[in-house]
Amino acid sequence: MELAHSLLLNEEAYNQLGEVQKAEFIFEWLRYLEKLLLATSRNDVREKQKTLVEQLLSLLNSSPGPPTRKLLAKNLAILYSIGDTFSVHEAIDKCNDLIRSKDDSPSYLPTKLAAVVCLGSLYKKLGRILGNTFTDTVGNILKAMKSAESQGRYEIMLSLQNILNGLGAAAAPCHRDVYKAARSCLTDRSMAVRCAAAKNEAIFMWSTDLDSVATLCFKSFEGSNYDVRISVSKLLGIILAKAVISKHPGTAASRQSIRRVSLEEVLELLGTGFLRGSSGFLRASGDMLKGTSSVSRDVRVGVTQAYVVFVSTLGGAWLEKNFAAFFSHILSLASPSHPKATQTQIDAVCCRRCVSFILRTTIGGLLGEKAQLAAVKDICQAIWKLKKVMDAVMSDGNLETRLGSTDVAASQHMLVCALQELGNLIHNLGTTAAPLLQDSSTGLLDSILSVILHPSISVRLAAAWCLHCIAVALPSYLTPLLDRCLERLTGHKSSPEAVTGFSFAVAALLGAVKHCPLGIPHGKGKIIMTLAEDLLCSAAQNSRLSAQRTQAGWLLISALMTLGPAVVSHHLARVLLLWKCVFPASPKDLETEKSRGDSFTWQVTLEGRAGALCAIKSFVSHCGDLLTEEVTQRLLPPLPCAVDLLTQLSSILKMYGSPLKTPSVVYRQRLYELLILLPPETYEGNLCAILRELAADLTAPDIQVAASTFLLPPLCHQDDLLILSPFLQETDHRFIEEQLLLGNGVACGSLEYDPYSIYEKDVEGDSVPKPLPPALSVISSASKLFGVVCAHVGETQRLLILEQLLDSIKHTKGARQQVVQLHVVSSVSSFLKYVAGSKGCLGPEEMKRFALTLVMGALESPNPLLRCAAAESWARLAQVVDDGAFTAGLAQVSFDKLKSARDVVTRTGHSLALGSLHRYLGGISSSQHLNSCIGILYTLAQDSTSPDVQTWALHSLSLIIDSAGPLYYVHVEPTLSLIIMLLLNVPPTHAEVHQSLGRCLNALITTLGPELQGNSTSISTLRTSCLLGCAVMQDNPDCLVQAQAISCLQQLHMFAPRHVNLSSLVSCLCVNLCSPYLLLRRAVLACLRQLVQREAAEVSEHAVMLAKDSREELTPDANIREVGLEGALLILLDKETDERLCHDIKETLNYMLTSMAVEKLSLWLKLCKDVLAASADFTAVTCVDTMQEEEGDKGDDASVLTTRRDEKSHPFTNPRWATRVFAAECVCRIINQCENANSAHFDIALAQEMKKRDSRNDFLVLHLADLIRMAFMAATDHSDQLRLSGLEMLLVVIRRFATVPEPEFPGHVILEQYQANVGAALRPAFTSETPPDVTAKACQVCSAWIASGVVSDLNDLRRVHQLLVSSLTKIQAGKEALSHLYNESASTMEILAVLKAWAEVYIIAVQRHKNHRQPLKTTTCLEDGIRNGSCSSDGLLDLVYADLGTLSRLWLAALQDFALLTLPSEFASQLPAEGGAFYTAETSENAKLHYYNSWALILHATALWLTSTGFVVADPDEGASNLSRPVTPTSMCQGSSSGATIKSPEDVYTDRFHLILGISVEFLCSLRSDATMESITACLHALQALLDVPWPRSKIGSDQDLGIELLNVLHRVILTRESPSIQLASLEVVRQIICAAQEHVKEKRRSAEVDDGAAEKETLPEFGEGKDTGGLVPGKSLVFATLELCVCILVRQLPELNPKLTGSPGVKATKPQILLEDGSRLVSAALVILSELPAVCSPEGSISILPTILYLTIGVLRETAVKLPGGQLSSTVAASLQALKGILSSPMARAEKSRTAWTDLLRSALTTILDCWDPVDETHQELDEVSLLTAITVFILSTSPEVTTIPCLQKRCIDKFKATLEIKDPVVQIKTYQLLHSIFQYPNPAVSYPYIYSLASCIMEKLQEIDKRKPENTAELEIFQEGIKVLETLVTVAEEHHRAQLVACLLPILISFLLDENSLGSATSIMRNLHDFALQNLMQIGPQYSSVFKSLVASSPALKARLEAAIKGNQESVKVKIPTSKYTKSPGKNSSIQLKTSFL
Repeated sequence: MELAHSLLLNEEAYNQLGEVQKAEFIFEWLRYLEKLLLATSRNDVREKQKTLVEQLLSLLNSSPGPPTRKLLAKNLAILYSIGDTFSVHEAIDKCNDLIRSKDDSPSYLPTKLAAVVCLGSLYKKLGRILGNTFTDTVGNILKAMKSAESQGRYEIMLSLQNILNGLGAAAAPCHRDVYKAARSCLTDRSMAVRCAAAKNEAIFMWSTDLDSVATLCFKSFEGSNYDVRISVSKLLGIILAKAVISKHPGTAASRQSIRRVSLEEVLELLGTGFLRGSSGFLRASGDMLKGTSSVSRDVRVGVTQAYVVFVSTLGGAWLEKNFAAFFSHILSLASPSHPKATQTQIDAVCCRRCVSFILRTTIGGLLGEKAQLAAVKDICQAIWKLKKVMDAVMSDGNLETRLGSTDVAASQHMLVCALQELGNLIHNLGTTAAPLLQDSSTGLLDSILSVILHPSISVRLAAAWCLHCIAVALPSYLTPLLDRCLERLTGHKSSPEAVTGFSFAVAALLGAVKHCPLGIPHGKGKIIMTLAEDLLCSAAQNSRLSAQRTQAGWLLISALMTLGPAVVSHHLARVLLLWKCVFPASPKDLETEKSRGDSFTWQVTLEGRAGALCAIKSFVSHCGDLLTEEVTQRLLPPLPCAVDLLTQLSSILKMYGSPLKTPSVVYRQRLYELLILLPPETYEGNLCAILRELAADLTAPDIQVAASTFLLPPLCHQDDLLILSPFLQETDHRFIEEQLLLGNGVACGSLEYDPYSIYEKDVEGDSVPKPLPPALSVISSASKLFGVVCAHVGETQRLLILEQLLDSIKHTKGARQQVVQLHVVSSVSSFLKYVAGSKGCLGPEEMKRFALTLVMGALESPNPLLRCAAAESWARLAQVVDDGAFTAGLAQVSFDKLKSARDVVTRTGHSLALGSLHRYLGGISSSQHLNSCIGILYTLAQDSTSPDVQTWALHSLSLIIDSAGPLYYVHVEPTLSLIIMLLLNVPPTHAEVHQSLGRCLNALITTLGPELQGNSTSISTLRTSCLLGCAVMQDNPDCLVQAQAISCLQQLHMFAPRHVNLSSLVSCLCVNLCSPYLLLRRAVLACLRQLVQREAAEVSEHAVMLAKDSREELTPDANIREVGLEGALLILLDKETDERLCHDIKETLNYMLTSMAVEKLSLWLKLCKDVLAASADFTAVTCVDTMQEEEGDKGDDASVLTTRRDEKSHPFTNPRWATRVFAAECVCRIINQCENANSAHFDIALAQEMKKRDSRNDFLVLHLADLIRMAFMAATDHSDQLRLSGLEMLLVVIRRFATVPEPEFPGHVILEQYQANVGAALRPAFTSETPPDVTAKACQVCSAWIASGVVSDLNDLRRVHQLLVSSLTKIQAGKEALSHLYNESASTMEILAVLKAWAEVYIIAVQRHKNHRQPLKTTTCLEDGIRNGSCSSDGLLDLVYADLGTLSRLWLAALQDFALLTLPSEFASQLPAEGGAFYTAETSENAKLHYYNSWALILHATALWLTSTGFVVADPDEGASNLSRPVTPTSMCQGSSSGATIKSPEDVYTDRFHLILGISVEFLCSLRSDATMESITACLHALQALLDVPWPRSKIGSDQDLGIELLNVLHRVILTRESPSIQLASLEVVRQIICAAQEHVKEKRRSAEVDDGAAEKETLPEFGEGKDTGGLVPGKSLVFATLELCVCILVRQLPELNPKLTGSPGVKATKPQILLEDGSRLVSAALVILSELPAVCSPEGSISILPTILYLTIGVLRETAVKLPGGQLSSTVAASLQALKGILSSPMARAEKSRTAWTDLLRSALTTILDCWDPVDETHQELDEVSLLTAITVFILSTSPEVTTIPCLQKRCIDKFKATLEIKDPVVQIKTYQLLHSIFQYPNPAVSYPYIYSLASCIMEKLQEIDKRKPENTAELEIFQEGIKVLETLVTVAEEHHRAQLVACLLPILISFLLDENSLGSATSIMRNLHDFALQNLMQIGPQYSSVFKSLVASSPALKARLEAAIKGNQESVKVKIPTSKYTKSPGKNSSIQLKTSFL
């Protein structure tokens, strides 16, 4: 293929190829040429132009295929437009000659078609240049058209379109002829030709006669398919739209302009088409009068689409202006003035569907929210008007005229449409519609409630549905509406309309509850149940009402079931009783019933029983949890009787005739539906009877309609439905296209066919439920149930039934036979599907034979759907039989049929059967089998006479490729070349073949998979072919084929990304973003979603580049040029209604955001801001006014937020609330992304600096004002969801930016300036009408804001604090006071949110108070800083303090509730019957969740409060005055009001203590995986706070089991949670428990001593663990538990501590390591705990644990003693030394009973440390000597002398010091001196003297050595100084008679460092420091040992001189007289001598 990449065709290479390759080669060359020509310079092209033209024209004769001819024509045109145009006329002549040719053979056809295409392309590109030739050309083409077949006509229409486009106005002479041709093509037999003709708007523009164009289009709709309807409706809509807006003729081209027509005329025109179809205006009247004509459905659907195009073309703004006229016209379509127009129910339903569709797509799709609100008002007016008409008629006394009145009939359909649209509009508007419902002038609710009494049932249902929509959109209206309807229902029990109407309404509202998370009050269930019972019981009293009351009663019960188990469980017994009573108790009673009743009573009875069945079905499907064994047993008894009645129905029908027909069908359907839901075991006894009835139903003689389209699709495989027709595929017009699908005799689904469906959730999203008529749905249920029942009866029964069904097919004829066959096949299919699914078996051989005969018959049925279902069953049959031979036999049958049969039906059916077999049993069949299959399908795929056969065969091939997997590799190449050949040759008019080819190509790409990346020639050839196939499909005019191309490219991109040209793929995706075809849009987004996961930035760039380059290609809807791909997707998200698409758009945007938001920050924030601000102009204004009054000047900020700065138009016009919510979520995601990126995003100083450095840098903190503004706009919107998102955004902003300082005002933070805005955003959430979920969220934001510390001034904080105070007041009344609009659990949520917010504030206040108390002693900062700080810290506490009494009470009550709710289910009986303080017993399940979310902080706060009171609240009723009533249950001790016995304070504390402890332990010991870190931390902090005060510590200390329990729980927490902060918090609690134990032991010892003061000490009993024996029992010992826990921590951080882990017996030397900061902190905390343990033990106990503790402490020292720069100790070493010191100085070491043992153990420990040192091997050079020396020193100084003074140890220690002194490292030397300094000072001479004897001389030598050398750097200086200090210490500890010698050694050294005044000036800083140091020391020593000093100075004149010079020099340099009083002892006469000597 590389050879094809040249400017001229490489003929040499071309001629060597085979036929198929030649076509490929040419196509590849033409593709390349197109790109090349555009890139090559003009001159180069001109050089080769002649040859190129010849080559291109010669290709015309090589019969090019459709894609090739299109490219060829394109290239010719480009070539002439770039090069010379001399020879263009020759080319045109040549084409014309080819067209004129008389050769009509099929082989010549491609050449003719290619010539036609070339002409079109040339004229389009060159236009006026060819001006004079066009008349001949057009004439020639039109002449050719007369004899052309469909492909020819298709290409000619497209070509003419191009010619006219190219020539523009110059083509006027030909317009008439072209128009005539186009007219005939619009009604052509071939649908593709109709589409081609319709694509040319230009032709029809020139016709001045709109009427004739319209009539023509209506004719074109007749018998049309989906594509034709789309094209023709587009044509008609656009022409009419242009006619309405065209300017008055005044221009030069006035001849061509259409006359301006009024809107009324246009609507009249469309209306005529809608109502009378294509039969014209005059001719219609005759038929109309006879009443025979009904408009064919396809015309009506076509016109419906034309209406939509018409309005969409004119746009939303136009619709807004002309809404009233448009709406009244569309409504009038639903009730034509002509009485005959809506003759039948079926017609009326279809007509209503069309009207609803028009309204939905125009009002719902084009109008923004503001306009929609206006539309709602208009619709209300219309409803009022229609209501008045009805009232006038109804007031007429004569009943006959009333009901028969045409007005009522007419108004009913208009009302239904109006109500449904009203419901849909409000449903989509959500809470944004709230102002409308509050506006009394509109009277929206009244208007709906008033039509609930309409005489027509469909209007009543529509009104009820409308209420349902309002309730879903505005949950706050749900309960009031329910109350109103229940009240009316109770009040108007005697009006049949009211009973049915209001019961529908109540049912619809109950159906809305599951969409409203806040629910309805629990008590409503009881009211409804009582009412339902009442209706059922009173039904018999009044025969006029009995049917209605019965229906209403059961409807209410059925709807009640949807509220779920929590509600239903309370009423279950009554429901089951009613269920039992509705059926006769025994068959005998049923017999007597039959003989008694009349037609009417039977009607009522059947209605009642059907209702009861429905209620139970509703119960089973919505309350599965309640279906216990017992309940099931109570459900079953009436079932046999229900089945008995089923068998009797036919005889009852015979007796009473037709009035019972519908009720009996409904009864059947209800029973079948219930049985489908129940497990078959429950009705085992009745299986046979049911089966017989089902068989009778399926073959009943009175069913005339074959409704295959709803029966079969569920039984076919989803993928197979694609080949049937686009009908079954999802389209945007599915809602109206469905009626064409069902065929003319069948009604579309509509609510009045089954009122019970009004409370069910609709399958297809949010539109009205559309149940099918009972006659149809009963068949559907019967066939489903047949599958189940048939699988459960005995084999003989099965055989009999199948035989019976087969016979029934044989015995019927004609259309009836088809119907019966359809029913039978669908039931047998569902049977096979069921058996296959449940792995059952089929039964005897006979069964196989019967099943085969049945399926085989269906495989050859003319109905394609039936063939599809049969092929599926064929495979299922093989799957169930599961026998290789049988499968092979089936395949053989198909082979034989395919070889012999010639008819399309057999060939399609059996080819799909082969594919299905492979799908279910794929891969396993032999390759021989596979080969023959593929061979046959290849042949069928090339059968060009029948596109259907090709489609099915290729589809089947794609299934085989998919299922064969690797086995298919052998066949990949031939298959691929077949696909390419067909793609290049199948005419574009056969789109379905191309779609199947696309599926094959997709399957092949999947099979090849990652191998496509390979570089071998064979792979690259395959890859090129795949890409070529995709290119051909991308050029196909059919949208579904383009969708296939996109998904193939998507697959290729997944497996071989380098080889897919991203820019062309992205351009293709952008062009189709707004395609009118749903499936194409889905493919585009699925592909985009995959691309942006890997290369978001590239995709985005390509899209923008493309938008800038292209002028016309991009769809106008997606404005990529201005807002980028991201913006285009957001706009699309706003318009799109398909759920899957919206999901994909959101995913795509999320991926793009994740990978690009940080780089393109401004762009993303601007997009989100635009979306949020686009609606701010009409929402956010409301709350700012109030704010400005209160805050005066502070309101400015917020008012800035709402005034629109930029008045220029937004790219987003009025986005819907859902889009705004998504934008708000995006902002939060962007903030999170920035958090993981650069720290400058949250540091304004750094951000500004980096922005200065490079202006392209962009940081989040610079956009803070925008973030706040967006959060404010969202939080103050009308839409509740948006308010929640806005508050969440505010919360994220506060949390992330709270600590960012403001560089311009030190000490302040950047958020402080926005406090007015935050307050303004929060205030509206606390108004009384705000829903609880918004208030709860706002409380969270309030507490975060107060806790963040942004605002330090109390007065500023008060605003937000006030909001919390107000909500606290609101909730004090407990569960009674809150609103009754929602479920009780909603008020629980609100109460807990408020309490949690207060808890958070209190916790923070206490923490700040603590932090300020500590550092204030040390810090010295500016006066005002302290004043501010302390004021804010204590001030916050003061703010809370006022309400603390109330709060503490509420907190305790909430905790007690939580404790009750977390009890295991077996204690349920002990729980209080009325619920807790804040929840009711019935809603406890829902309430649990809210408690789980908030208990932890409340627990922490309560613990802090109890701590602060120290558990000594004097008066238990303290603060009661704040409470309207004490909410805390009596156990919480506020029992004064409840009259219970008053507890003592001690009991109260104990209760509270155990409450907190119990909750904590319960939570911590069974941590769920979803437990948040926040909860765990809060829980641990609560425990810490609790143990901070003595009283709880004493409780824990005295109850050892409790302590152990707690320790075990903490151990589990540490094991299961890796977070260091949680582990540290746990260790802190452990430390406190140990402290508590220590205190307890001390207390016991003290009290024992006090008691036995006189007695001997020896006789005291031992306290502490280990008692007298020293044994610690695991599980019973606190110390043991603590040790376990500490070992766990230490070994986790330092595995080397565990000899088992390291695998070595003893202490193996490893390299020491430094732990991370978290690890160090954990280890240090564990060591602190270890060192505390001995104090908890008795002396014997301490001996047991000491080895372990020492081993661990020294182990940590050994493992972490790393040398650090500057001689620092690592934190773990410091901790272990500290711990050592703690252990060594433990009183146990000196206690009599344990002293000797301790001494031995401590000596061993010291030996271990000394051993660490001696390098057994080289590894230990790493250890830090200083750390080890320090450890030795700790031993020497902290233990009793007997430990360290045994000679062997002492000698080793001294050696260590000696060795260390020799180390050259100055840092080590300094530290050594410091340690010796402390040892030398040790008071006990036995300890210190040996060291002095051994080391003093060493030190002396060192110092003298330094003295000689003079120090050179600061390190040596320090060594010297430390050495001198040691010597001075020696002097002080030395005995009197040795001192003189020591001073005599010391002084000369000191004096030698003194400088005289001359050298002092020039000395280095080190020497000067030495000088100062020496002088100072001399001045101290001199006076102390004056005699030695004197004698020394006297004996050495040199020293004396030096000293005096230094003193003098010093005085000179300081210029301050040093008081020399100390030196007066020096004799005065000496000084003169000294002076002399110094001058010598």
